[in-house]
Amino acid sequence: MAAATVRPLTRRTRLGAKVLALVATATLVAGAPAQAGAPADGEGAPPRGPSPFTGLTVHQGPVLAVKFDNARLARPHTGLDQADIIYVEKVEGGMSRLMGVYSSKLPRAVGPVRSARESDIELLRQFGRPALAYSGVRSALQKVLRDSPLYARSQGRLPGAYFRQSGRPAPHNLFARPDAVLRSAPKADRPTDIGFRFGPAPAGGTPTDVRTVRYPSASHSFRWSPREGRWLASFDGVPARSTSGSRLGARTIVIQYVTMRPSRFKDVNGAVTPYIETVGKGKALVLRDGKAYATRWTRSAATGGTSFTLADGRPMPFAPGQVWMVYADRR
Repeated sequence: MAAATVRPLTRRTRLGAKVLALVATATLVAGAPAQAGAPADGEGAPPRGPSPFTGLTVHQGPVLAVKFDNARLARPHTGLDQADIIYVEKVEGGMSRLMGVYSSKLPRAVGPVRSARESDIELLRQFGRPALAYSGVRSALQKVLRDSPLYARSQGRLPGAYFRQSGRPAPHNLFARPDAVLRSAPKADRPTDIGFRFGPAPAGGTPTDVRTVRYPSASHSFRWSPREGRWLASFDGVPARSTSGSRLGARTIVIQYVTMRPSRFKDVNGAVTPYIETVGKGKALVLRDGKAYATRWTRSAATGGTSFTLADGRPMPFAPGQVWMVYADRR
């Protein structure tokens, strides 16, 4: 497809360009975690430094993951736009759920919140021991989550951190207070390197206007906006928005092709839950700056991060800012 013409830079995009210029001096930069005892901007404030999740210099608080409902009745979402990383996952019946990972920003409320899945444990182990907010799970999975290396904080275990919002039908009306969840997990780990690299766009890439990932009962599209300098998200053909009215989207979208096999668990209707295998290797497509870059992903162990490389073996740099990770069936 023809590459789009970029309009003159806005104040926001000028700031992004300045960040890229700084990053370019080192070619590629991993957001290194702040060291213990690093000075904070204020008493009690989290340390400030380059985020390994976004490549931006931010305050880095404890890591919190939140499972989001993504059914049509669950939209628009609250607080999802403030996540550092957004994961798109396939669940029962070919529908999708979302997971937001937070460190640099902490919304007052997030939701609608829904249940966790077995493969979330494998996915989240790369963050050390983060806190996980979710609505609950089938009884057979409760012990698995309780014994996992996560600070699992469900509605049933921490009812004071959750509330029901009027005007939405159940079960799409459960919301969480992130600060309350993290207060219950004071030892939740802070950000560390998970394999992301940030820097200027490499040469090559295929000019791309839109890319769509489909599950049997859900679709997720990302259309490049030259005016905004980012990919705008749509769910099931409808623009994805937050409750504030802002459009969801990011400068970097990673479509990661993985094996999604049946797990040993089922939902209340007897449908088998997919297990998303995020350890291994395979193909990925990285969308940034109006182009698609064919890459390879590798993750050797659940406790390690995922590297993304170009055909010549060089790391694939992401654009600084929020990153979307969209899981697609292996091909």
